[in-house]
Amino acid sequence: MTTLENRPRTGLLIIDAQRKVLDRTFQRDEAVANMVIVLERARQNDIPVVWVQHSDEQLEKGSDDWRLIEELRPLDSEAIVHKRYGDAFEDTDLEEVLEDSGVGSLVVAGAQSDECIRSTIHGAFTRGYDVTLVADAHTAEDLSEWGAPPPDKVIAHTNLYWSFQAAPGRTAAVTPAAEVEFA
Repeated sequence: MTTLENRPRTGLLIIDAQRKVLDRTFQRDEAVANMVIVLERARQNDIPVVWVQHSDEQLEKGSDDWRLIEELRPLDSEAIVHKRYGDAFEDTDLEEVLEDSGVGSLVVAGAQSDECIRSTIHGAFTRGYDVTLVADAHTAEDLSEWGAPPPDKVIAHTNLYWSFQAAPGRTAAVTPAAEVEFA
């Protein structure tokens, strides 16, 4: 139901599956295993996969910490978008990559739930995309010492509020990895 014209395809967006980003996240191995499930299903169904990699002062582009984790590796045919802001659409070529692939609906997984995941799903939704968040394939580190809720609550809250998002001509959904289907 996307509001984007001539964009009938669904794409998988994997955000910041990088060594340093995932290093201290809540239930990292479980979240990564679910990312792998969704990635394999997307590839089996010839779904465009787009990888997003963040860089900033603490995460230097090209460093070992910046690299994608071993469990998740892009194919040569899959796009990689480099970003410097939370929203993967800001100051990147993500919109062009998705348009070139005819993508109007996104399935989203990765890290961090309360930063780049949240920014990007909102950014996509306001730009006209249908957005499905994979409930058990996003994670966050524990920032409770700075006043944030514990990571399990961050993830649960993100899933809860995203399941109630609504806007004309667009859909938002939260689906566990085992139930994600690519048509």
